[in-house]
Amino acid sequence: MIKPYLCPACGAANDCSLADPRTADRACWCYGVSIDPAVLEALPAGLRDISCLCPGCAQVEAQLQASALPIT
Repeated sequence: MIKPYLCPACGAANDCSLADPRTADRACWCYGVSIDPAVLEALPAGLRDISCLCPGCAQVEAQLQASALPIT
């Protein structure tokens, strides 16, 4: 079973604000970055569009640091 707060690629916490009822009214960190479509296409079809990747698997850590977007 897929858990919305876990990364479908590695199983670590994905820091998705939408998956946490306490922060569901805030935009997710992923809204402020550009994820390479190839990263998403590399996921098995059954794991796409189920839950957020973590910043590491999404390969966006540098973007987050450059923009100083907080990860919730």
